[in-house]
Amino acid sequence: MPRLPELGQLPAAPAGGPVNQPIPKERLAQARVLVVGDAMLDRYWFGAVDRISPEAPVPVVRVNREEERLGGAANVALNAKTLGAQATLLTVVGDDEPARKLKSLLERDGVATLLGSDPQLYTIVKLRVIGRSQQLIRVDFENTPDHEVLAQMLADYERALPEHDAVLFSDYGKGGLTHIPRMIELARAAGKPVLVDPKGSDYSRYAGATVITPNRAELAQVIGAWSSEAVLHERAHALRRQLGLEALLLTRSEEGMSLFDAAGEFHVPAQAREVFDVTGAGDTVIATLAAMLACGLPLREAVAHANRAGGIVVGKFGTATVSYEELFA
Repeated sequence: MPRLPELGQLPAAPAGGPVNQPIPKERLAQARVLVVGDAMLDRYWFGAVDRISPEAPVPVVRVNREEERLGGAANVALNAKTLGAQATLLTVVGDDEPARKLKSLLERDGVATLLGSDPQLYTIVKLRVIGRSQQLIRVDFENTPDHEVLAQMLADYERALPEHDAVLFSDYGKGGLTHIPRMIELARAAGKPVLVDPKGSDYSRYAGATVITPNRAELAQVIGAWSSEAVLHERAHALRRQLGLEALLLTRSEEGMSLFDAAGEFHVPAQAREVFDVTGAGDTVIATLAAMLACGLPLREAVAHANRAGGIVVGKFGTATVSYEELFA
């Protein structure tokens, strides 16, 4: 893909902008975010790597520590909670050991839940093997459901909707959000901002959302690779109008974020001091954005806070979160 322009060529947020103005902690504590999507359990095996296997040219990892964390939509909900907002996770898990562990972690971390159980479903597990501070391999445990797993939760969703200030759909393309058009319709009819972390090449099911937050690779799947900022702007706005979105927020890694809305374009440069691990950074960004919109902030102001949160979390290992104190330090 042709090289993108330098950040100086993009319309940027003014220096000393809204990111320097903390949201009162009490106000954030009253914000309520409903997270709907594919929940996962992230497992980490840490070990020493001292030799190559005699059986195949691969490293032998002598595991000496194990760790489990919330992943997928569960990590998104945890990010909103850690920041200081109230978070409720609505999802469906299997009837298995990972599901029980997932429930235990959610309870420990104070994330409210509306959990459905489906015996035909394997609770998604991502196992990462770490040696010498590097990820050596990731092993995924999951199955593709042959039915709409969240359809059974629609009544729970409708009951929960009035009690929340923003709705966030975390789509990991695992089959859990096939029912999303109806859920978006209900949320918008109730006057709630709707945020979507999208997946796949067909965004039509996200029509009517307030904002979607694809990264560069995800957006290119839908609008094609762009050869210039002008082409990107034209295609992003065309997609926004086609889907009836208020805005499209493109996360651009080391290039920051670009928001496309009815007023034009708004760019905020990356604020990462050190990039250690980008795992789950998108979860932190959209969770922060949702918490800020739930507080009643304008979208452009919320984007500046979300950008800062993303810059902080990439300096941490694995799926991680950002606290109120870190964000507004």
